[in-house]
Amino acid sequence: MRFLIFQLQAPLASWGDTAVGEYRPSRDYPGLSALVGLLGAALGIRREDETAHSALRDHYAYTVGIQSSGALLRDYHTAQVPSQAALKKRPHASRRDELAIPGHDLNTVLSTRDYRQGAECVVAVEASETASYSLEQLADALRRPRFALYLGRKSCPPGAPLYPQMIDAADAESAFETYLERVRAELAHQSPAPDRPLFEPPSTITRLAWSVNATVGRSPDLTTTRKDHPLRRKGWMFGDRTEYVALISQEG
Repeated sequence: MRFLIFQLQAPLASWGDTAVGEYRPSRDYPGLSALVGLLGAALGIRREDETAHSALRDHYAYTVGIQSSGALLRDYHTAQVPSQAALKKRPHASRRDELAIPGHDLNTVLSTRDYRQGAECVVAVEASETASYSLEQLADALRRPRFALYLGRKSCPPGAPLYPQMIDAADAESAFETYLERVRAELAHQSPAPDRPLFEPPSTITRLAWSVNATVGRSPDLTTTRKDHPLRRKGWMFGDRTEYVALISQEG
């Protein structure tokens, strides 16, 4: 089985969860919508191209190896927005245009937004026979993305190279082990001396999370429903999907 493996690390990440009202929570690892959006951005697919996003959703299988959930950061957020009535008969192609109306027509919106500090994970991608892009093409796009990549929100750029690698393995967990060995070897090669590492070695994987059709090689400890199945990227509409989670023993 052939896998594309890459890593996601950042000082801040925000993997959206079901949001109602003013509270915007974050999961501690990316879901299907986030991974589809990330690959779409790397390939240069625009948000309104729903056919291309649907292909990334339906013709690939994704497994996430969670290394660290990071620490929770909660932001009290304020933003000024004009009412729909104030925007009538006013061209507003940008945020600057929206705020160019008189101050008394602006409203203040309050929200609470969650972020994860220092979270780490690795992602395995499998392609079906009907996939629009090969795994090699996806890897090249991650190395030279067409659009800026970010981990959930535009304020969360990657803090380390995604380092995409093609790996042949029996399942995603084995592919992750091979990938982390490559990362450790590359970090050791880049260090000036064995006792003077430039970077910390990657953390071990503590959990696996995957969707239907992913090749993982172990039974789940938890089966849950997650509302991150992208239906319309432009309209931010999501459906339910089944997600499987397995805990990785750290003994020995």
